[in-house]
Amino acid sequence: MMSAKAKLKIPPGPSIGLKRWSLGPLNSGDPLGYFTGIFREYGDVVELRVFNFRILLLNHPDYIEEVLVNHPRKFIKGRVLQANKRVFGRGLLTSEGDFWLRQRRLAQPAFHRSRIAGYASTMVEYTERLLDEWQDGEERDIHKEMMRLTLQIVGKTLFDADVEHDAQDVGKSLELLLEIGADFRRTLFVPHWLPTPTNLRVEHAIRQIEKVLYRMIAEKRASGRDAGDLLSMLLAAQDEDGSRMTDKQLRDEAITLFLAGHETTANALAWTWWLLAQNPAAETKLHAELRTVLAGRAPSFDDLPKLVYTNHIITESMRLYPPAWGTARTAIEDLEIAGYAVPKGSGVSFTQWTVHRDARWYDAPEEFRPERWEGDLLKRIPRFAYFPFGGGPRQCIGNSFALMETALTLATIAQRYRFRLVEGHPVVPLASITLRPRYGIRVVLEARSAKSSVVDHVSDPCSVTRDL
Repeated sequence: MMSAKAKLKIPPGPSIGLKRWSLGPLNSGDPLGYFTGIFREYGDVVELRVFNFRILLLNHPDYIEEVLVNHPRKFIKGRVLQANKRVFGRGLLTSEGDFWLRQRRLAQPAFHRSRIAGYASTMVEYTERLLDEWQDGEERDIHKEMMRLTLQIVGKTLFDADVEHDAQDVGKSLELLLEIGADFRRTLFVPHWLPTPTNLRVEHAIRQIEKVLYRMIAEKRASGRDAGDLLSMLLAAQDEDGSRMTDKQLRDEAITLFLAGHETTANALAWTWWLLAQNPAAETKLHAELRTVLAGRAPSFDDLPKLVYTNHIITESMRLYPPAWGTARTAIEDLEIAGYAVPKGSGVSFTQWTVHRDARWYDAPEEFRPERWEGDLLKRIPRFAYFPFGGGPRQCIGNSFALMETALTLATIAQRYRFRLVEGHPVVPLASITLRPRYGIRVVLEARSAKSSVVDHVSDPCSVTRDL
């Protein structure tokens, strides 16, 4: 029950006249800057009103834990994701209640540690295929390259399908959906069935992706072969009454994992390459670790615990540029958070972007410092001062898969190439459903010699200079 005090207590926030309301981030061309500024001005709890919809913005790890861990059943996903149900259907990302729990249980076995370990060799194999196409001195968009790679990996590992020939069309469709998804006003206020030019483009993009997914489903049904992948498991799954999932249900789960399973990892890798290209000291330490642990051979699942600095780089990259940059929920019961009333039907929102860059938890929070994770920082900071994969029951099901893929891909590529940023190319974060570079990240490929990849340079005092 809410206290009388909570009912009367009004959170701070922007106000116009006698009414406290604002289009806020919906009307901002820079939602990341908007959230950063609003928390700096008003503190850890801020109230916004978008028309008649009340939103409580939270910026303290303890308050975020209240939502994600202590009271998860009192919330459903936020309005932006609900408005994207035409894309995701009733998949794990958007479904709720008992239906979500059933689907989660069906999908969970595909992400058990023993099965994920079996995906490692495929991840490395597909990465090496990509590298065989590259040449020293070429200019490429490293974000697009990572998108293409992770799309092929998720197609093979989760659906036992070769999507190499579909990668370009699917990639373009996905890019369009996420670019349009960055316009939250359109997403929330323009019905998807209205035949506007943008909605028609969205519909075409969804159909392009569905064409690939329904083909994979049909091929899998026809073969009757259980390849141990996620799609095989979902096809074989039965309810208590013996019924199986329809093609539409399979499509919803597949598109959620197909898109989220590669888009977020590709973004994490792209931002990591961008940060490393600007921080040669970190890049040098990465190369030293790879020489020591791998000595020029391909990485494997068993190498992951030894790639300590590699994992610190990934952790720090996702701190600064979390692929899932913000989270929103809608209350389905009355409750109280931080002494403020959260009535049924109102929203709560919080952003990894601002929490991860908070000076209360991190020294020099805007700087890329992988070394900050070498001690016991994770034990010293609050639980939700770092949460790139969310938390609670709805924590990302594929977090271990994504971290393994990122580490193996990073180690494989870094042994053979480093990247020099193309001068003058703008790198601007686009806060869509995910955090992606709006104009890509243009780089020049620089092949590393076999000697520099294998030989331990510790005995050579000039080695660091050459690596830089």
